[in-house]
Amino acid sequence: MAWLLLFLAGLLEIVWAYSMKLSLGFTRITPSLVTLIAMAASFALLAHAMRTLPLGTAYTVWTGIGAIGAFAVGVIFLDEPANFLRVLAATLIVSGLILMKIASPG
Repeated sequence: MAWLLLFLAGLLEIVWAYSMKLSLGFTRITPSLVTLIAMAASFALLAHAMRTLPLGTAYTVWTGIGAIGAFAVGVIFLDEPANFLRVLAATLIVSGLILMKIASPG
């Protein structure tokens, strides 16, 4: 259950990062509200997952999901570049997340 909550927390991190970009520095109300709500929910789910999972594992996986998701959203929706080095970096992050899952209890 902790891993599912952590995954959902990571997905919400992607939501708040993207909506923060859309808020244009918190000058647009709807994306700003989405950012704050998704952020609070993401932190709450992360905190709940940390009841069972080690700090290092939970935080690393949470930020990794957010980083990879934000990268994908940027490439797909914001026309950000997906050159070889950026894709390689994202691949290395995913590899690290998989290793963290394998190496961690819970």
